Amino acid sequence: MVSTGSTGSAGEGGSTGDWVVVGRVGRAHGIRGDVAVDVRTDEPERRFADGASLRTPTGRLTVASSRMHSGRLLVRFEELADRTAAEAARGTELRVLVDPAESPADPEEFYDHQLVGLRVVTTDGAAVGELLRVEHHGAQDLLVIGTDRGEMLFPFVAALVPEVDLDGGLLVLDDAPGLLDLE
Repeated sequence: MVSTGSTGSAGEGGSTGDWVVVGRVGRAHGIRGDVAVDVRTDEPERRFADGASLRTPTGRLTVASSRMHSGRLLVRFEELADRTAAEAARGTELRVLVDPAESPADPEEFYDHQLVGLRVVTTDGAAVGELLRVEHHGAQDLLVIGTDRGEMLFPFVAALVPEVDLDGGLLVLDDAPGLLDLE
């Protein structure tokens, strides 16, 4: 299961949609400002094409060039002129505006905004709570679920989340011993 992050609906330049996380700036590569990008999209060739504009928490970055190197996407952004600038950008989330009606092509991939608000239950039907947000971490995504006792984190992996029913508004968790303490 994969969740491609979004920050919710927003408009810019007359456009409306959802800002979806498509990557995160990683380590600097070389002295000219290239960076490795931790890709969070199944369309890196589209999202990181030359001239593509990506939104960051502090502004925009424009792709000057991109290429694969040793299995990693390397990107040079027009705004990052040297290694120092590239190192300062490390960890920056990269977002693009996506039509809210658009869904990822892979049925096992979801945008965050599609998941937020889903009712969360266990495989035996016991109510857990409501999905508040998805947190993206290097190793895996975590579901933040609002329960009667506060927020809980749950790994968003296929082995533990056997079903996501967007039409039914339901997300099903398969409890591993000690992971889901509802009592």
